[in-house]
Formats: sequence, structure tokens, C-alpha cells
Amino acid sequence: MIYQNMKRLYIFFLTVLILFTAAARAQDVSGVHEADIVIYGGTSAAITAAVQSAKLGKKVIVVSPDVHLGGLSSGGLGFTDTGNKEVIGGLAREFYHRVYVHYQADTAWKWQRQAEYGNKGQGTPAIDGTDRTMWIFEPHVAERIMEDFVKEHQIPVYRKEWLDRKKGVKMKSGKIISITMLSGKVFKGKVFIDATYEGDLMAAAKVSYHVGREPNTQYGEQWNGIQTEVFQHGHHFTSAIDPYVIPGDKSSGLLAGISSADPGKKGAGDNKLQAYCFRMCLSSHPDNKITFPKPDNYNPANYELLARVFAAGWKEVFNKFDPVPNRKTDTNNHGPFSTDFIGMNYGYPEASYEERRVIIKQHEDYQKGLMYYMANDPKVPEDVRKRMGTWGLAKDEFKDNGGWPHQIYVREARRMVSDYVMSENEVLGKKKVAHSIGMGSYALDSHNTQRYITTDGFVQNEGDIGVKAPKPYGISYHTIVPKPGECTNLLVPVCLSISHIAYGSVRMEPVFMILGESAATAASLAIDHRTTVQKVNYTELQKLLLKQKQRLTLDL
Repeated sequence: MIYQNMKRLYIFFLTVLILFTAAARAQDVSGVHEADIVIYGGTSAAITAAVQSAKLGKKVIVVSPDVHLGGLSSGGLGFTDTGNKEVIGGLAREFYHRVYVHYQADTAWKWQRQAEYGNKGQGTPAIDGTDRTMWIFEPHVAERIMEDFVKEHQIPVYRKEWLDRKKGVKMKSGKIISITMLSGKVFKGKVFIDATYEGDLMAAAKVSYHVGREPNTQYGEQWNGIQTEVFQHGHHFTSAIDPYVIPGDKSSGLLAGISSADPGKKGAGDNKLQAYCFRMCLSSHPDNKITFPKPDNYNPANYELLARVFAAGWKEVFNKFDPVPNRKTDTNNHGPFSTDFIGMNYGYPEASYEERRVIIKQHEDYQKGLMYYMANDPKVPEDVRKRMGTWGLAKDEFKDNGGWPHQIYVREARRMVSDYVMSENEVLGKKKVAHSIGMGSYALDSHNTQRYITTDGFVQNEGDIGVKAPKPYGISYHTIVPKPGECTNLLVPVCLSISHIAYGSVRMEPVFMILGESAATAASLAIDHRTTVQKVNYTELQKLLLKQKQRLTLDL
């Protein structure tokens, strides 16, 4: 009798196990995956959010449209926009510490000796031996660190998974229940984090957002909106340059890249975006450079405006070939006509994936064409052509993409509109910030937004702003949570609730890492206390963030 009962019990448990296994397999086959925290995006913010979620004991999944993790940090932006490095803490500082450790090894210096590199950083030494941090790095080094983070914490990452933006967000009672990808995979979670540069999950969840520049009157600002005749960097035309194909002849039409539209009233809002580009990693080592290729759709006429700038005596082509280790650069936009494809990105945030690919390809063709033009065209001064010929795309970076960056620099896309919208007044210290979850310190920084014809009949750029923040400032928790009536289990650390010009200071990779980590900490608390993200207890959140060595105020 005892044997029979044990046998029945064994059969019962075996049946349960078989059914459970079959259900699990069926779940996997059907593409349904569950976690406590689901993160959409492959940016640096996504990875720090995932690491912090795992460290707090939560099951986390990263759903990334990208194959390569790290966003711009591993996409060419190696000359870090640090601002005041003292306010960079937590996992962000751990990232830069790992960069330091990497470059301490002699094997990291393949194309030059460390002593030859120098120590130039952006507002801080590149290598800080005292703090054991390094702020300047090659793209592949950043990507490897991001992959190490994922591997060490055993974080599942689903790559090349694109959100079904039309019907892929299932909601119930103001909460996201699941998100579905174009592949059919479904991801269920308790809390979701949108860590994309575009804010696609936020938008698909019907959370309020804004695209473009607000008028200064909306938030009581000075530097938002249209900023004609404001020149705070060297990214404008200092000479009178004729905009027409045949100089002086309006009937001949405008040169490529110039808009015929009126720029608008100073201080007014519009739907325009600061320009995008690719942050190229160039090499000057003969054995590690790819000669600038002649791109698809190349037309030297597209660069006639630059020829006129050269003819007027401009000589600053190489001013933003910022050095990173191993005879490489992080090359950024500089001057009146450069890598920024001004005015060609306005539709990007709301565009379909197919339309975005077209826009990205147009940017790639423009920028590759620009480099080919400056290295080869006889209208370019000979000394510039000769020097440009010493550079090329780094052969050992972005190797699966011909040396070209995987990630376009989306400087700004959608920005959430929550009950609290951060403005330049917080950045400039005119308003205090409550409930800080991290700090920023960079200047109000916007790239040019449009290229137009002045009333005098010459070409000019508009939108370039650079106003220094007097001191580091806090970023409120309320900037990363939606209005409670719209969604109660979503956090948005990249496309946060902030005005265009204030975003110009916050939109830096270290800050995105900081906000990603803080978002994950808040998500964990919301799960633990079975509450909404809006009702997370800030005192408890603050304690955890300080324990994680986040910097929340200047004196801590």
C-alpha cells in the first residue's frame, strides 16, 4: 500500500513536471518572455538600468533594436562631455573606471605608446590617475565594457527586436502589461523602462511628449525657441557668403543645404530639431586607416557652399578631430559647414522605421561625401586636401560596417511632457530642484537647427547655443515619470520631461547612465512596495541612490 501511494505520488509530480516543462517550452516557442523589469533600448542608459536591476535582485530583460550595445558611448562619442566630473557617480563612474583599467595595460596601446597620446580631455584630463578614471576612449573599448556588464550580471539581451509601434503596447488600467515586437516576441513585465534615444515606447504608450523647440514664453526661458543672430560658438558664417548657385542671381536657385523659408521670429517655438551627425572614429596610422570612400549618390555640388567658405579664408577644418587613444579621433561637427546635416532630420522622431532608415542613409551619404570631397576636390585648399589624406576611417572600429559608426547621433528627438517639466531655469540655478536622482553640469548646448537667407541676402545658420551652467544642478525624479493618468509603470530616463534648451545640457552620455541607474532603482522600489512609479517614496529612493554612490547634490 505504501509503495502504491509513493508510486502514485511520483507519477503525479512527474506529470506536473512534464506539464510545467511543456508550458515553459510552449511559452518560449510562442515568444513570450517575462521579467520584473523590461528595458527597451540598447543605449548606455539601458545597460546601466539593467545592471542596477540585477544588482537589486530583480529579473530583468533588455530588448534592444540594436545589435551593438552602448548607444553613442560605443558609437563614436569617445571624447566624453564630462562637465564637472565630480558629480558623475554610481555605475557611470564605474564605466569610466573600467576604461582607465583597460588603458593601464600595455596591450591596449597597439598603434601608439601611451606616452605619445597626451592627456587631453574635455574640461578634464583624459586620464585621471588620482580617481582612477579615464574619460576618453575608443568605441570598441566602450562596447566591450557594456558587454562585460551584461555578461557579469547574466542579463538576457534580445537584439534586433523592434517595437511594434502601432499595436505593440498592451495596456490595462493605466499600466503597460506587455510589449510586442515586429518579430512577434512578447515581453511582459511589472515595470518598463524606455531607454531609447527616440522615446518610441513612451510614444506608443500614448504618454504626452513634445518634438521641437518651445517658445521662450512657455517656461519663462531665454535660450529656447528660435535664436537668430545669436552666435555663441564658431558654428556660423563669419563672412558674407552668397547663397545662390550663380552668385547674385536668385533665379539660379539656392545652393544645397540652404532653406528658402523664413527662419521665424526670435524666441518663438517651432518643430525643428538640432542637427544630427555621425561621430566618426578616424585613424592617422597608415596600417589602420580606410581611405575615405566615394559614397553612394555623391555629388560635389552638394558641397559648393563649403568651397565658398574655404574661398573666404576659413581654416578650422581639423579643430574637432579630438584625440582618442591609438592615433584615432572622435570627430565632431565644427564650423559653419561641417558634419552636421542641418535641417534634414525634422521628421526623424515620428518617422516609421523605413523612413528613419532613409534619413539615416541620407546623413551617411552626406557625411561620407563631405570627407571624400575635402580629401579630393580641387576646390578644397591643397593643404587641407593633403592633411585630410593622412586620415581615414579606423580599420579596427565598426569592423562589421566598413569602419562607419552603427549609431547616428540623435541629439534630440521626442521629450516627455509630464506634470513637471525641467527648464533652463534649473540648469542655470534660478530654480531649486527637489527630489534629485542625479546631476548634470554641462552647458546649455544646442547645435544648429536651420540654414537660411538673411535680410541682407547672405547665408546664415541658426540654433547654435552654448550657455555655461554656473554650477552643477540636480535632475528631479519627476522628470522621468509620466503623468499618473497616462501610465503608472513606465520610466523614461533618456527622453525625459524637459525643455529643448535644458535638454541641451542633460543630453550627455554620463547623465544618461546616471538616470538609467536611478530609473532602475525606482522601478525596483515600485515593485517591492507594489506601488506606481509616481508614488515611489523619495526618501527611500534617495538612501538607495546614495548607497550606490550616486551624486545627488554638490555637497555630497
